[in-house]
Amino acid sequence: MKLDVNPTRMELLRLKKRTALAKRGHKLLKDKQDELVRQLLILMRGIKELREEVERELTETTRRFLFARALMEPEEVQEAFLIPTKSVSVREKLLVLMNLKVPVFEQDVSGEMISYSFITTSPELDASLLALESVVEKLIDLASKEKALQMIADEIVRTRRRVNSLEYVLIPALEETVKFITMKLSEMERSDQVRIMKIKDIVRAH
Repeated sequence: MKLDVNPTRMELLRLKKRTALAKRGHKLLKDKQDELVRQLLILMRGIKELREEVERELTETTRRFLFARALMEPEEVQEAFLIPTKSVSVREKLLVLMNLKVPVFEQDVSGEMISYSFITTSPELDASLLALESVVEKLIDLASKEKALQMIADEIVRTRRRVNSLEYVLIPALEETVKFITMKLSEMERSDQVRIMKIKDIVRAH
């Protein structure tokens, strides 16, 4: 569908520049989309492996804790967790990827995971807490990567919409309009030439 513009040489020049700009923009956006898809696929492979590892370790941690609780008295389990000494906080940094600000989560850890006496506790409880300590860092890394995955996927959708809009709507409309104006100007030139020739014939006849 051509644009509603006046068929003038100035408009033709303006539309040709706009068409060239739209094509350059389309290529840049297409390159950006391809790179985002590449990054998405790399991230997806890493996330799949990490998620499986985290789920496996969390399952093992839970199994060990349930086994330890079965071997201990309820009061002994409660007493073991009365005085927590380990603290974990998460801070956010921003990583710029193709003009997209992706959050990266990092943990700040202080204190010890085990703060109780080993006399009244089961070794399985110790093992479950140490396993939990190991998996927390991977869990934070997984959350960071899954957030990045979601943001990249959303950006791919937005970029694809813009690429399609340029490729199937704006650029064809500009090219059709340029073609229409070019034909219109050619017709006007031919009409002017015919008119000039008729005027010359009239002048020569007199």
